[in-house]
Amino acid sequence: MISYVIKRLLWAIPTLLGVSILVFSMIHLAPGDPALLMLGEHANKESVDALREQMGLNKPLLEQYYLFVSNAVQGDFGISTLSGEPVIDEFLERFPATVELSIVALIFAIIIGLFAGIISAVKRYSLFDYVSMTTALAGVSMPVFWLGLMLIYFFSIELGWLPVSGRLGYEFDIDKVTGFYLIDSILMKDYEAFWNACKHLVLPALALGTIPMAIIARMTRASMIEVMKEDYVRTAKAKGCTQGQVILIHALKNALMPVITVIGLMVGTLFAGAILTETTFSWPGIGKWLINAVNQRDFPIIQSTTLIIATIFIVINLIVDLLYAVINPKIRLN
Repeated sequence: MISYVIKRLLWAIPTLLGVSILVFSMIHLAPGDPALLMLGEHANKESVDALREQMGLNKPLLEQYYLFVSNAVQGDFGISTLSGEPVIDEFLERFPATVELSIVALIFAIIIGLFAGIISAVKRYSLFDYVSMTTALAGVSMPVFWLGLMLIYFFSIELGWLPVSGRLGYEFDIDKVTGFYLIDSILMKDYEAFWNACKHLVLPALALGTIPMAIIARMTRASMIEVMKEDYVRTAKAKGCTQGQVILIHALKNALMPVITVIGLMVGTLFAGAILTETTFSWPGIGKWLINAVNQRDFPIIQSTTLIIATIFIVINLIVDLLYAVINPKIRLN
């Protein structure tokens, strides 16, 4: 197990290098000059050249890339060209908001997706099966930003049940101990703020979790149908096990293997979807921050954030692989 983890971590190095090269190349090939964008179109050439030299943009691309990678290895992700603050500080300030939203969206997707997939497999070709799988297909096909706008229109504007944007109402003020408002409000024993934070989470979590929920539901149904045909399931039925025991004890555990793979891959989908979701709901996380950085051509933020997210994605996929051996002891990680 330890040797497997070490090998996977070593393989992560060329993967991260590839990601860094790809992002660095795409950013520098895109049209536009950050220095000119910061100073304005009417800035004189001397001011633009001086700012380019200050930002290191006048150096050869290979030298710029080497400096970026060497500093990133040491934990230095540079200074934002717009705010003048260290990128890692701004990232850590906004990251809890994105993680909180992603976790709630993933919990919603797993609970509803597993439930719908299991019931659809057990009640195959029933009305519930047709309705849930049609809904799942619609969920996969639905753009995140369009769904977010529809949720805002229906639940916020028409019904007035839920807030439109932000993480917390302006009337609340909680200490940022962890950065997770649900946890911080509980630590302060401010349950009104906790309830308000929950209401702010509902719509963006629904919008972000719909596509993962639909994929998990369809994968769970397909996997459960295959497992229910196995001999050990028929044996369990012949021994007099109840339907609940057959499904939960014998079938579901083995059907979860491909589902866990999908859930691990959903992390990347959540981060990608968070960019659109946070922009739609004005959620102050890294997605909205990254969009602003792209619009303003803030190279350090774009490069560093992409590299950090890629690292998180690799680590989560490693954890998913290790979970295989926990769920099914027959699997050996060699």
